Amino acid sequence: MPLNRRRFLETAALGAGSLAVACNAEGGPGAAAGGAGLPDIVRNLKPMKDGVVPITDDERKGRIAKAQKLMSEQKVDAIFMEGTTSCFYYTGMRWGQSERTFGVVIPANGAICYVAPGFEEDRLREQLKPAFGNEVRVWQEHESPYALIAGIVKDRGVKHHRIGVEERVRFFIADGIRKAASGFEVVDGTPVSAGCRVIKSKAEIALLQHANDVTIAAYKAGLTTMRDGMPQDELQGNIMAAFRNLGFPGFVSVQFGKYTALPHGSATPQKLKEGDVVMIDDGVQVEGYASDITRTVVFGKATARQTEVWNKELEAQTAAFKAMKIGAPCEAVDAAARKVITAAGFGPAYKVPGLPHRTGHGIGLDGHEWTNFTKGNMTPIAVGMCFSDEPTIAIPGEFGIRLEDCVYIGDDGPHFFSKQSVAIDKPFAD
Repeated sequence: MPLNRRRFLETAALGAGSLAVACNAEGGPGAAAGGAGLPDIVRNLKPMKDGVVPITDDERKGRIAKAQKLMSEQKVDAIFMEGTTSCFYYTGMRWGQSERTFGVVIPANGAICYVAPGFEEDRLREQLKPAFGNEVRVWQEHESPYALIAGIVKDRGVKHHRIGVEERVRFFIADGIRKAASGFEVVDGTPVSAGCRVIKSKAEIALLQHANDVTIAAYKAGLTTMRDGMPQDELQGNIMAAFRNLGFPGFVSVQFGKYTALPHGSATPQKLKEGDVVMIDDGVQVEGYASDITRTVVFGKATARQTEVWNKELEAQTAAFKAMKIGAPCEAVDAAARKVITAAGFGPAYKVPGLPHRTGHGIGLDGHEWTNFTKGNMTPIAVGMCFSDEPTIAIPGEFGIRLEDCVYIGDDGPHFFSKQSVAIDKPFAD
């Protein structure tokens, strides 16, 4: 559907100030509870829950087994992680981080073991899944959690005297383990955690696909609500309300006009006017798996300049996709997109006007994860990897154009999770 001013004015049901913005459960701005004041196209959205299949216990067991295999290859006796994303990946539990050490030890041999403050044991046991191991060792406020971690590693058997810490483990904990584990080397556990997480299973790809489908549905609804004078947080609220009505938590960044040239936006309050470039970015989580989609359009009639740059951006995004060949180094993808952009007179390298950032990043349980499409990254593209494809053409003081769709690498090469935009006035292929 072409996005022209008449269409927006015909479909937008909002008047000035008609959207109540509140803080929702996900911590971002959104429409008031119950949908009061929402435009019909957003309020009438129905949950897209059908077809969502959570990761099974058997798959998580397989992940733990793979981690143990990688530990043997890396000559590591165990890895420790806090209650963050990797903990959820292996155990299905999200705990978070505080000043008190909580986490899980996965040994190269034997069952996993949780470490928790003593007063949290009951709450932990409510959440852990015995299928992955149910041993919990607790520490009291005057005791050392680091000695507990070292003790678990020793009890499971020591071969290499090396303990890996997952990359999100904070320094004070890693340093505490180092001091408590005399005779051990504390090393980077990323080759193990990323070594598992970077390759997605079919079940993970299905969840990522669902997240992308939900995001596109919300974007389609949200963009039809644009109107003259609309504050950016109103459009943001409409899209986030769409996420909630579709049944999933999410977030969206919204920028207008010259502020679209800042790849991560501006804190300056903005109001929409005729001829503005509009950029929306981010997405939702489905069973923890994230989408990341950017659409860039013009409110009203696009100028020849805006259209020319938009078309060049689409060409760069397509060139990046075509470069995603199995076995090719990740840097080749960035080079392909950057070649199109620099040939058009932008850049070179990271200079603006031009492409000031990498062409894409890995995606999964974290919106940004391993690995990146950037110069110097020789990591070979492999089946099961998932990435964003998002070159930008940023023209400071004027506007920016970014088109972002995510990709999974199948046995036969790359596949988009969402269909590319068709034209500056047609951001959705259907």
